[in-house]
Amino acid sequence: MTTPDNLAEEIQRVLQGYVSGVSEQIETDKKEVAQQILKELKTKGLGPYKDRTNDYRKGWRLKRKGKKYIVHNATDYQLTHLLEHGHAKRGGGRVPAYPHIAPIEEKNVADFLDRVERALRQ
Repeated sequence: MTTPDNLAEEIQRVLQGYVSGVSEQIETDKKEVAQQILKELKTKGLGPYKDRTNDYRKGWRLKRKGKKYIVHNATDYQLTHLLEHGHAKRGGGRVPAYPHIAPIEEKNVADFLDRVERALRQ
């Protein structure tokens, strides 16, 4: 039974349990969302852009750096910005942009925020 003398200790113990449970849930959600982003980039790729050898699509990797998960293209990292935003041609004009990273990122960030809110409510 909780007495007034140890009420503060009991509240602190319950809050620490809540915080540890929420942080564990957020860590697993973070990893799942990062893996989902990786899967979508590998499968959906660029849509209309013709990657004849599929090297760009196969180059997507997931690495953990500290507490962060980073999705990056290990083989053709130079192309990501050029394909996402377009670029100038040598003889004039522009190459069209193939936005393929931003839509996947926006969708999965929203999903991650929903998961965090769900974890905080539990």
